[in-house]
Amino acid sequence: MRVSRLAVGTVVFILSSALWLALRLADADVPPAGYGQPSGEFDITLSRVPVSERAAAKALKPPFQPTPEILAEGKAIFLGKGTCFQCHGPEGKGDGGAAKILPIQPRDFTNPKFNKVRTPGEMMWVLKNGSTGQTGQIPGTGMLPVVDRFIDEEEAWKAILYERSLGEAK
Repeated sequence: MRVSRLAVGTVVFILSSALWLALRLADADVPPAGYGQPSGEFDITLSRVPVSERAAAKALKPPFQPTPEILAEGKAIFLGKGTCFQCHGPEGKGDGGAAKILPIQPRDFTNPKFNKVRTPGEMMWVLKNGSTGQTGQIPGTGMLPVVDRFIDEEEAWKAILYERSLGEAK
């Protein structure tokens, strides 16, 4: 059986994220509220972007509109080389295969409340910087940066627009 570089890279990414997070939690005296609870994702109102970078992140805007073509490209990236589906699930509900080994359920992009509290720019910041607890406010999920590792910035914007479309009222 032949294994692609992307598949190997995805597995390495997921396992290294889980290991990093497990080591961080092992150092903590008491896991923070919301960790290890099967009931869902951590508080969506708390930004993963450090306060010092939040205004700049919120000001970032996608370079194009969410047309049907862009959303289709974003979905292909989400389900393919972006590897988003591994944690967020094929429908973006935060129930991907890797979610089972994470102490916090990944974001549920079908939750319409998420789009009200998080901007596309904040989502881009996370794709560029990961979610490793940089704010000091809240723990990270262990998500490593994906921009310039798996996808470029243009592809990231397309994936973000697709993810946000999942939480829009239909």
